Amino acid sequence: MASFHIRKIGVLGAGLMGSGIACHLAGAGFQVLLLDRAAAGPDKNILVKESLRSCLSSKPSPLYRKDFAERIKTGNFDDDFHKLAQCDWIIEAIIEELPPKIELFEKIEAVRRPDAIISSNTSGLPISMLTKGRSADFKSHFIATHFFNPPRYLQLLEIIPCVETKPEVIDFMLDFGSRYLGKQTVLCKDRPGFVANRIILPYMLKVIELCETLGLPIYVADKLMGPAMGRPKSGTFRLADLVGLDTAAKVLQGLKIHCLDDEMLQNIPPSKAFEFLLRHQFYGGKSGKGFYEKTDELDASGKRKIRALNLQTCSYELEVPVKLESLQLSKQIDDLQKRMNTLISLEDEGALLIKRSTAFLFSYVAHRIPEICDTVYGIDQAMCSGFGWELGPFQLWDVLGFQQGIELIHDSGFTVPEWIQQMSDQENLQFYRNESERMEYWNPLSGNYVSIPGSDKELNFKIRCKENNLFQNDEIQILDIGDEVLCVNFISKNNIIGEGILRGIQYAIDLAETQGWKGVVIGNTSEHFTVGANLLYIGMMAFQQEYSQLDEAAKLFQETSMRCRYSAIPVVCACQGYTFGGGVELLLHCDAAVAYAESYIGLVEMGVGILPCGGGTKEFAKRLSQEMKEGEVHMPQLIHRFKTIATAAVSTSAHEAFDLGYLDDRRDAVCIQKLTNVRKAKEKVLHLSENYVQPIETGVQVLGQSGLATLYVAANSMQRAGYASEYDVHIARKIAHVLCGGELSAPQKVSEQYLLDLEREAFLSLCSEPKTLERIQHMLEHRKVLRN
Repeated sequence: MASFHIRKIGVLGAGLMGSGIACHLAGAGFQVLLLDRAAAGPDKNILVKESLRSCLSSKPSPLYRKDFAERIKTGNFDDDFHKLAQCDWIIEAIIEELPPKIELFEKIEAVRRPDAIISSNTSGLPISMLTKGRSADFKSHFIATHFFNPPRYLQLLEIIPCVETKPEVIDFMLDFGSRYLGKQTVLCKDRPGFVANRIILPYMLKVIELCETLGLPIYVADKLMGPAMGRPKSGTFRLADLVGLDTAAKVLQGLKIHCLDDEMLQNIPPSKAFEFLLRHQFYGGKSGKGFYEKTDELDASGKRKIRALNLQTCSYELEVPVKLESLQLSKQIDDLQKRMNTLISLEDEGALLIKRSTAFLFSYVAHRIPEICDTVYGIDQAMCSGFGWELGPFQLWDVLGFQQGIELIHDSGFTVPEWIQQMSDQENLQFYRNESERMEYWNPLSGNYVSIPGSDKELNFKIRCKENNLFQNDEIQILDIGDEVLCVNFISKNNIIGEGILRGIQYAIDLAETQGWKGVVIGNTSEHFTVGANLLYIGMMAFQQEYSQLDEAAKLFQETSMRCRYSAIPVVCACQGYTFGGGVELLLHCDAAVAYAESYIGLVEMGVGILPCGGGTKEFAKRLSQEMKEGEVHMPQLIHRFKTIATAAVSTSAHEAFDLGYLDDRRDAVCIQKLTNVRKAKEKVLHLSENYVQPIETGVQVLGQSGLATLYVAANSMQRAGYASEYDVHIARKIAHVLCGGELSAPQKVSEQYLLDLEREAFLSLCSEPKTLERIQHMLEHRKVLRN
């Protein structure tokens, strides 16, 4: 692997995928040369520029931060092809047809450096045919790198070598894609559909067939095949509409032509409803109609009503309530393992859909080893990272139980391959097992357990929770994560911050200080770090006018934040996903933070009619004070800090959080690789602990009345521009009051406790206001912000 070093990357083809790949590579820090065919006219680059511009304007953004687009240089095949000689990796992403790709690779070979890696983003063309006519050196450096769309957000990167690809190229790309691009790399065989598409499309087709047979409405099926099974809300039918039914049909046709020995695929009967949609060119989202269609009629909340295709009549109908025990229980049981075991014990139509489709899935993936992939974890990783499943097929099988999975398969008329039977005969009753500091999987090829590559490098929280749990309450666990470092792991629902988390953090710091630990990480491996403080508790106390209890709760939060700031050992935060409200306040007070690139960070309290009162508003004043230089004009910085809180601004990535002031480039870091932030936060603790000196409070410079006047004008301007309601301005004035240190007659230095008291006073005042109570109630009932 040491012989390859990627500095500059060439991307050929600026279409939807090519531009998206270029943006993700730029976001990862690389120089990118994006080329497409030359346009007629004076500006030969107009086609590539327009394609990239269209990609950059798409929502959600393909870039972590807008200015990262400067890392992409554009050009055309006629004038700039020779520049590919400067590239260490050349990616082909043109039209999905064999002749143009073969022609392009011939041109690439004429200009590439001998050590440059070449790859294709093909989604299904035979890899062996793409290198037809190329030299031995070209073939030895060639590999397919199949990104999923959109490249920034979908983690899966399928790596498919050809026969001649050097092993070191394969190993390098698997590692590079993971470590530098943040992808879940999966090694695939050169078989039609590779891994993810080879499994998902027959599975979708089977679900459609079962729904037709069982007479289940598609909107019920999507709820059962989506959230009930730990999968995205798109389920099966909405996913098909998103993919595009024409695209799905084309890939399925290719699979049926090229996979004649795949009996399970060949035996799925044609769907009358699917053929109806194709015949009428109802391709899903791209045509405005597919399995679902949006109508012009509005519902009670003002949204356009959606009609669903009746699979029996092929007509569109509005959703009607359906009473199924399986559907009801799927909403009531939070734990996925308990929910799945409960659902397969039922016998209504919904449960039958889950059981029969799961039986098909288990049998299908088992039979695909070793045809498309050699490992169970490769298939699980592909399905989870490619389609957002919480559990891959073999992980789900382990949850239901090995023998129960076999019974499901046999009851539905399917079979198991010989390697599954061998597992059963030897009484190896799970595909995965925890072994010390690593995860092992059952290897069908060798017939024994083997370590999953790289699993020893990542902190396995499941192991830690069982073996190294030093303390636990209903909201946190304090874990020994090795090297004399503690971790506070949130376990409350949605990682909501309540008294248990706050007292647990203080207890962990006490333990570290008194028992000789090197430091503390505040972090977890959940999808989201935390959605913030317990709004239900705040609402209950506010409605009951229990202001003394609210004051005590706010004091506890402030004390915890300050404990993180002024402890005798380093405290580092590791965040990912939603990092809202109180979670940001904790992050701000730690010695440092390591944020996963896909972190959405924001002080969102304004939306529920309050202001950050766990030290967040105070901390923004402190950071502003640290930025102030003598002789400079401070008002622009003050307004920027103020607007971040007063507009409840949320970063769309960790990189953007630096611009908003939530992260600080002097202390905080971003990691692109998912679930490595806790490990890197631990490394940060160890680094800081070498020469750590307990911080000393030095006070905060505030601007007093001069700053207040400026911020009041800024708040009124927001209202006049239509960005804020009258009550938004009222809350904004409270925020300004804390940021400026109150009604002080002149700028001066104040203590942090002085600002914390102002912060708490403003919080309690807002909690007594009817419009704040309305906002809290609306958020709790509708999960939406009320701008009253």
